Amino acid sequence: MMKPGMGSYDRFKELFDTYSKQAGKEQYLIPYFISAHPGTRDEDMVNLALWLKKHRFRLDQVQNFYPSPLANSTTMYYTGKNPLGKIGYKSEEVVVPKGDKQRRLHKALLRYHDPANWPLIRQALEAMGKKHLIGSRRDCLVPAPTLDEMREARRQNRHTRPALTKHTPIAHQRQTPAAAGAKKRVKPKAVSR
Repeated sequence: MMKPGMGSYDRFKELFDTYSKQAGKEQYLIPYFISAHPGTRDEDMVNLALWLKKHRFRLDQVQNFYPSPLANSTTMYYTGKNPLGKIGYKSEEVVVPKGDKQRRLHKALLRYHDPANWPLIRQALEAMGKKHLIGSRRDCLVPAPTLDEMREARRQNRHTRPALTKHTPIAHQRQTPAAAGAKKRVKPKAVSR
C-alpha cells in the first residue's frame, strides 16, 4: 500500500518527543491501525502484535478493513491484484484476508492483551508453527492456557458425538432397524380407479 515501514514511525516518534519536550508540551502520538487490510498476511499481523507488545501499546478499538469506493485498497480487496501496475491475468497477486475467521484473527492479534482473544491467537500460532510465542516469557505474545481453560475446553467437547461412518463400527453406535435384522415394511401401492 506504499506505506513506510515501522522504522519511519520510530524516527518520527523520536523527533516528535524531542520537539514536544523543547516546546514544554505534554503531547501524545496515537497510531491508527486497521486490521484485515488487503495485502496483509497472518504472519504480518503476528509481527505487528509483537511490535505493539514491545512498545507497550494496548489497543482498545480496532477497525476492520471495509472496502470503500475510489480506494486502491478496495481494488486490491475485490481483484486480489496489486493495483499499482497494470491489472491483468498476469498481475502480481495480493493476499486478501477474507472470511470471518481470518478477519477475527487479525483483529484479535491487534488486541493481543485481551484474554478473550487468547484461545483464537493460540490456535493460529500453533497452525503457523509459532508455538514459541505462547507462554509466560517476555518474548511470548500470549500466555499458555491455564488449567481452568483446559478443563473448560474439555467440558465443552464432552457432549459432542463421534463422527461415525459405515467403515468404523463403534459398540455404542445406534443401528438402523434394517441393520438389526428387522423386516422392511412394504408400502402398499395406491390403487387407481
